[in-house]
Amino acid sequence: MTELSDLYRSGGQSPWLDNLRRDWIRDGELARWVERGIRGVTSNPSIFQKAMTGQAVYDDQFRALVAEGRSIEDCYWEMVVTDITEALAVLRPVFDESDGLDGFVSVEVAPSLARDTDGTLAAARLLHERIHEPNLYVKIPGTAEGLPAIRGVIADGKSVNVTLLFSVSRYDEVIEAYLAGLEACDGPLQGVSSVASFFVSRVDSEVDRRLEAVGSPEALALKGKAAVANAQLAYQLFLDRFSGPRWDALVARGARVQRPLWASTSTKDPSYPDTLYVDTLIAPQTVNTMPESTLEAFEAHGTVARTADADLAGARAVLDELAGLGIDLDDVTRQLEDEGVAAFEKSYDELLSSLRDKAATFAEGA
Repeated sequence: MTELSDLYRSGGQSPWLDNLRRDWIRDGELARWVERGIRGVTSNPSIFQKAMTGQAVYDDQFRALVAEGRSIEDCYWEMVVTDITEALAVLRPVFDESDGLDGFVSVEVAPSLARDTDGTLAAARLLHERIHEPNLYVKIPGTAEGLPAIRGVIADGKSVNVTLLFSVSRYDEVIEAYLAGLEACDGPLQGVSSVASFFVSRVDSEVDRRLEAVGSPEALALKGKAAVANAQLAYQLFLDRFSGPRWDALVARGARVQRPLWASTSTKDPSYPDTLYVDTLIAPQTVNTMPESTLEAFEAHGTVARTADADLAGARAVLDELAGLGIDLDDVTRQLEDEGVAAFEKSYDELLSSLRDKAATFAEGA
């Protein structure tokens, strides 16, 4: 048994791979990750930018699509659909063996829709139509504008990965959208699934920057503590909201909890342990999606123990101390949401630009 398998069997947490590459799908590397204990895959516009601009494996399909007269954006989505569909097949045994708990592959709507409720809802529905597989998650940003779209897709009986969450208060709104969507769903709830992707390391990156600006010993002593404390309180909210009469009524209809998914869990500060955002956030009914470097680090020296709710008083104390130093976590998380939306949109635009350039080279070589 690998450490990744033990993380699931003993810790109750599902390790997922935060990367998707066509060469890995086709040369068996993705299947090997599954054998090592990976139970799902996440992707985003930045991941596809790296994959499509860095690998020739896409060229034959792209060239054929261009020759058909397809737009560059249509070409992009056709290649994405191909990758996601093939990855879903690799993960399908995990989905079946876990009775639909894991085995998901996530694909995100166009990042330009993050502030567009109707556009997001239409795009999410279209992706579920194009990729009609039970282990597909369509990723919808957890922006204020994304909340009604999340509710709508869940009410359709489809599965959603809510992404770009930074604050506990917004997470609370996302849980409400999920519950309301389940309540509005006329069909069976057993096949409706969701995760809420709570971003971790970026919180420390911004809070640490502000602590360094304060510069006092008390401030510097708090570096590297905000992100874990914030996520641990999110887990407590999860436990609170998925209990009680309202939730029990949905369970009676076959509903599943919307699991917290820890995202952005590679350490950005090299002075921090490389498994910091894994070791400290282990608990039942959670997911941690990691790049391969973090997965390998956890396999090498990670520790499996229930930690996400081991010291909630300590987590609250950290956030209280930050507030006492003038660090406004609400302002931090608003900034991070805006930056996250902008970063994914930038990756998407740069990818389309690079594909246009490549299409031009095809034309020149014709």
